Amino acid sequence: MRTYRLLAIGLVLAAGAVFPTRAADVTLTIHHFLGENSPAQKDFMEPWAKRVEQQSQGRIKVEIFPSMAMGGKPPELYRQVRDGAADIVWTLIGYTPGVFPRSEVFELPTVHQGSSVATNMAIQDTFSLIADDYKDIKPILVHVHAGNMIHTRDKAIQSIDDAKGLKLRTPSRTGAWLIESWAAEPVGMPVPALPEALAKGTVDGALVPFEIFLPLKLQELTKYSIEGADGSRFGTSVFLFAMNKGRYDGLPADLKKVIDANSGKAIAEDVGKVWMDVEKPGEAAQTASGGKIIKLSKEAKAKFDAGGKTVEARWIEEAKSKGIDGVALVEAARKAVLGRTKP
Repeated sequence: MRTYRLLAIGLVLAAGAVFPTRAADVTLTIHHFLGENSPAQKDFMEPWAKRVEQQSQGRIKVEIFPSMAMGGKPPELYRQVRDGAADIVWTLIGYTPGVFPRSEVFELPTVHQGSSVATNMAIQDTFSLIADDYKDIKPILVHVHAGNMIHTRDKAIQSIDDAKGLKLRTPSRTGAWLIESWAAEPVGMPVPALPEALAKGTVDGALVPFEIFLPLKLQELTKYSIEGADGSRFGTSVFLFAMNKGRYDGLPADLKKVIDANSGKAIAEDVGKVWMDVEKPGEAAQTASGGKIIKLSKEAKAKFDAGGKTVEARWIEEAKSKGIDGVALVEAARKAVLGRTKP
C-alpha cells in the first residue's frame, strides 16, 4: 500500500511539473467597443492575447471585455487607457478629435490606397513622424481597415449628384469633411450606434468597410454598397491598440519584451492581412441578402476623389495652425504607402 501511495504522489508531482498551477503574475484587461464575435476580437485580439500568454509562459493573463463591458461609451476609451481605468484598449482615433493630429494623415483618401497591409506598414515606416501623438500612452499598434465604402439604405449612387443631401454616418472628422465635399450631410457617431440609426432613418447611409457587416447585421439594413470600379474606396479609419503607460512601465523587463514582441512592426503586416480578409464575409452577406454592390465608373469616382483633394488641403492648413508641417507629413505618408503598395 505504501508503494502505491508513493507512486500516486509521484504522478501528482509529475503532473504539476507539466501543468503548472501557478497563478499569473500579471492580469491585463482589454476593453473595446465591438461585440465578442466581431472580427476585431476573434481574429485580432484573441490571437494576440493567446500569443502573449504563451510567450510569457503563463505569467501574463489577458482578459477581454467587449461591447464597453467595463463601462463608458466608445469615445471614452482613450481616456480610460490613458488614466488607467483599462490596461489596454482598442479604439478609433476619430472618436477623440484633435488628440491625434498627426496620425489623421493616414485616414486621408489621397494617402490610403485601399490596402490595410500597405498602410499599416507605412505607419510603421514613418512612426517617428507621428510619435508625439502617443506621449501619454504605450501604443501597441496603430493600424487601419481596408477602406470606407458608401453603404445606403435605399438610394443607389451612380454619380456624385446622387449623394447630394444624403445624411451619411462618418467615423471621423476627415470623413465628415469628405462627405461635405460631396454636398452631403455628415453625421458623427460610434459605429455600434449605426444599426439603430439606419433602422430609424436617422441616417441614409454610412462610410464603413464590409468588416463590420456581420457583427452589426448591416446587410439587413442597407441595399447598396458603393466603391470604385477598381475596388478603390473613400479613405479609411485609423485604429489604436494601446496600453496604459504606467502599467507597461511597471512590468518586469522580460514581460515588457513579450509585449514589445507583439507590437508595431512585429504584427502590423499580419493585422493588415486580417483586415483585408474580413471584408470577404461582409461582402458575401450583402450580396446574399439581395443587396447590390455598385462599381462607380472611373469618371464618376474621379469626381468623388476630387473631394479628397479638398480634404487634404483643409487638413494641411489645420495642421499648420498647430505647428505641424502638414505638407511634409502628407508627402512622407503617401510615399510610404505607395512604396508598400504592390503593383
